[in-house]
Amino acid sequence: MELWLSLLLISLFLIIGLFVGYIIHKLIIDKKVNSAKSQAEDILSKALDEAEKAKKEAINDAKKEIAGLKLEAENDIKERKATVIELENKLNNREDTLDRRSSNLDRREEMLNAKESKIDEKKQELEQQNNKVEALLKEQEQKLIEIAGMTEDEARDIIMQTVHDSMRDEIAQFIKDEEERARAEVKQKAKNVLAIAIQKYAGETAGEATVSTVSLPVEEMKGRIIGREGRNIRAFESLTGVDLIIDDTPEAVVLSGFDPVRREIAKRSLEILVTDGRIHPGRIEEVVERCRGEVEMVIREMGEDAVFKTGIGKIHPDLVRLLGRLNFRTSYGQNVLKHSIETAMIAGKLAIEIGENEVLARRAGLLHDIGKAVDHEIEGSHVDIGVELAQKYHEPKEVIDAIASHHEDVPPKSIIAVLVAAADALSSARPGARSDSIENYTKRLENLEAISNSVKGVQSSFAIQAGREIRVIVNPEEVDDLETISIARQIKDEIENKLQYPGTIKVTVIRETRATDVAK
Repeated sequence: MELWLSLLLISLFLIIGLFVGYIIHKLIIDKKVNSAKSQAEDILSKALDEAEKAKKEAINDAKKEIAGLKLEAENDIKERKATVIELENKLNNREDTLDRRSSNLDRREEMLNAKESKIDEKKQELEQQNNKVEALLKEQEQKLIEIAGMTEDEARDIIMQTVHDSMRDEIAQFIKDEEERARAEVKQKAKNVLAIAIQKYAGETAGEATVSTVSLPVEEMKGRIIGREGRNIRAFESLTGVDLIIDDTPEAVVLSGFDPVRREIAKRSLEILVTDGRIHPGRIEEVVERCRGEVEMVIREMGEDAVFKTGIGKIHPDLVRLLGRLNFRTSYGQNVLKHSIETAMIAGKLAIEIGENEVLARRAGLLHDIGKAVDHEIEGSHVDIGVELAQKYHEPKEVIDAIASHHEDVPPKSIIAVLVAAADALSSARPGARSDSIENYTKRLENLEAISNSVKGVQSSFAIQAGREIRVIVNPEEVDDLETISIARQIKDEIENKLQYPGTIKVTVIRETRATDVAK
């Protein structure tokens, strides 16, 4: 019985404990639920507040944007209204202007009609006056015939004879003046025609070439020229200003330099050093200085000799020295000093033939290429340099004109300039005068003309100045003025791509329209 009671009490306590635990657990859960609900309500409240706030902000932004767009639209409407008003004002002004012009035209038309009426009235009055004058003239003429006892033809003959006698002396003087003017023009034209004809003449072939190669007695001399660690060749090049090229060419070395005078000094110095055999920096300096003095003396002597041969009289010493420098300058293998002397002599002979100043022509011919003496030192073409030198030393204007125009860069202003251009062509532009064989010369001219003739619109072409210029004549009916530029460039490109030639080739395209009729 006690055991049963104990079990019953234990069961009762367990039931009570479980009930109490359940109650406590439920209270805890309810508390958590209430807390969660409270938190959820807080979160929901905050979310609603934030949403309301965002809604208000969006509404404010939208209002602001709408206000901005409204303001922009209003401004646009105002601008357009202003533009419309301005256009209306302009139209009104134009209408007013047109109205005024119309009124003016109406007034002018009325004035013109009035003037026409007055003119018609004046015309009628003039016709009436003219009829009266003609009647009076006939009446007076009849009276004069009756008084003089002569017919109308007899009176006319007497008047014409009187006029002829009074005008005879004036007519004779007029005829005399016109004949003298015609003789002067014919003489001048004859000189020009003669000078042009002379340019077509070609004389005998003459040419000369200079070299920059020094022969060596033995191949071992190249090593002595170079020296230990190259000190000899460095000293030689620094003293002469010329590059010494030592390659595989047997028993020869090459001198390279843009200055022909320096190259001549280097050539003489190296020949002396090779002959002497003593080659070291000290000896090289001594020999170079000695050869420099010798070359300067040769330059002066060659210049004085050129002046003496041509007989041009007194000339500035600096020009004499520059003439001497031309002896070491070549153009396509032709010695420029000898070319200048030859040009001077030919120009002098031509001047004698046409009655011009022989000495002045020789002077211009001798100095026409003076710019080539320093064209490697001064920027510019030898023509421009020569003109500056002639102006600097106060040469005559005919000499300056000849220098400026001998390559047709500018038109000649004197007969002397034309003669020098002709003499220059005779000396240098003929086949064989320069380092070019006759076969190569002829072939190049044929190729130049063939290239030019192959271009559409070209009528004919002529290679002149020893192939240094090609003159192209186009058909004026097929080619306009603008297309001549395109043709010149096309021919230039073809020449550059297909031909090999020394120097430059000038392409001149000519378009000419002629109208001819015969008076019968």
